[in-house]
Amino acid sequence: MVPEADNERFTVAVQHVDGAVVIELAGELDHDTAQPLREALDTAVVHGGRLLVDLAGLGFCDSTGLNVLLHGRLSALEAGGSVELAGLRGSVARMFRITGADGIFPVYADVADALNGTNGPRG
Repeated sequence: MVPEADNERFTVAVQHVDGAVVIELAGELDHDTAQPLREALDTAVVHGGRLLVDLAGLGFCDSTGLNVLLHGRLSALEAGGSVELAGLRGSVARMFRITGADGIFPVYADVADALNGTNGPRG
């Protein structure tokens, strides 16, 4: 795993697994911490293909974080790729559900399900 950014509140790690770029998030994603995710998505989108964002380690996500993911999705689609989510839990899952964003992204229970394709996206 190659860390893209690391601070006390939020980390982003990027790795290539089975033809996908997996972006693992941990901590609190908000206005003050969103830039490393923005940069990781921008870099990954340039290469096209499948982007899988692992949210299992994310304890908090505000509207800025959601907007960064939505923008990344649009950029990926324009480049012929996709952005998929895995590991939505707790208050982060609730925010995605309330806003309807969980219906915009393919969402998997975890990264293993997404990579194995054994269970389709839930929604």
